[in-house]
Amino acid sequence: MQKAPLAEVLRPQSLDDFIGQSHLVGHGSVLRQTLESGHIPSIIFWGPPGCGKTSLAYIMARQLDRRFFTLSAINSGVKDVREVLKTASSESQPPILFIDEIHRFNKAQQDSLLGAVEKGIVILIGATTENPSFEVISPLLSRCQVYILKDFDKNDLDLFIQKAAEYYKNNLSRKILFKEKDALFTVSGGDARKLLNAVELVVKVNLPLCTDTIEITNDMVVKAVQKNIVIYDKSGEMHYDIISAFIKSIRGSDPNAAVYWLARMVEGGEEPKFIARRMLILASEDIGNANPNALLMANSCFQAVNVIGYPECTLILSQTAIYLAISPKSNASYIAVNSAIDLVKKKPAMSVPLHLRNAPTKLMKELNYGKNYKYAHNYEKNFIKQDFLPDEIRGHIFYNPGKNTREEEIRKRLIKLWKGQYNYEIDEKKSQV
Repeated sequence: MQKAPLAEVLRPQSLDDFIGQSHLVGHGSVLRQTLESGHIPSIIFWGPPGCGKTSLAYIMARQLDRRFFTLSAINSGVKDVREVLKTASSESQPPILFIDEIHRFNKAQQDSLLGAVEKGIVILIGATTENPSFEVISPLLSRCQVYILKDFDKNDLDLFIQKAAEYYKNNLSRKILFKEKDALFTVSGGDARKLLNAVELVVKVNLPLCTDTIEITNDMVVKAVQKNIVIYDKSGEMHYDIISAFIKSIRGSDPNAAVYWLARMVEGGEEPKFIARRMLILASEDIGNANPNALLMANSCFQAVNVIGYPECTLILSQTAIYLAISPKSNASYIAVNSAIDLVKKKPAMSVPLHLRNAPTKLMKELNYGKNYKYAHNYEKNFIKQDFLPDEIRGHIFYNPGKNTREEEIRKRLIKLWKGQYNYEIDEKKSQV
């Protein structure tokens, strides 16, 4: 068997060998064209684990024939950055400095990169799983081009499996046959590294047991992976599994499970801002108008965590997680905006009704822009019924209040206001209190 992990052995060496991310590296794509020009800006790759961020950085350095420095933000500091920049300043061509998990650099560490990036001493390529708008300081972010990478889909993952099968065919005395793949797809979660780690694990476990052919099945994958689940590691594969369990426990209104998964993250040294930001998103996505105070609570938690930090912020995280877990749930706002976005994508050019248009010029007024618009505050109870949607979708409901006490009250008010225009219905007997 190979000494290096399978994921490292199969790391692509060129863009043509790279799987997925066709929106960035496919023929005619922006990143490929930029690379082929021989001149690239400093870059932030933002995407989930195992989507090819590191591989792309290696390929770019290889294709440009530039010296390649790599640092991990987990175990590197300002001193390490300065040593690399000192070496880089003597290079004839700006080398590439790749910083993995750049979101874990604090402000001082990111500040130490600014001068070198601005002067072109290095070409910075940062990789992050977090939104760079939150985690990368504005002066550095403004000097970088941000490229978003996506999870690998099933077709991409199948190509990785084929590459693994070909590798083992050429390097093992036994044949590897993938009879079933669904478990591998599920285990990976769109992460190529997880997929290849699982393949390698199953092969290692079953290699001594098979004399000719190893036929990999779903059951073999599940057994091998379950026996090798590791404890929480904020820089490892369990990072996203634990936060997923945490969020799903809150969504499922189980405060006990929420606190347990929170404790796992706290003891694992998870970044508290990461936990607080996930709860902030959940407060709107999964609770919304069923309890608007949840968003205020989550936002206060996020601000407090930024100020206090560990260990004191643990109590604030716990209080917020419990509050969100016991709050009534509604994803009505989430469904509403996604429904509207889907419709906009299908029909992007529906006209704004004339009475809603702005009329800053005489010509626009002559064209009836703004004519017959009714100013709500001029009417009783600050409301007057009129059309606000394009004619083609008049009466279309995007927001459908959830089955909870607060949103049932919202539904009653909408029925009273919009009867005959929007078909809001209410069934008191089925209401979820």
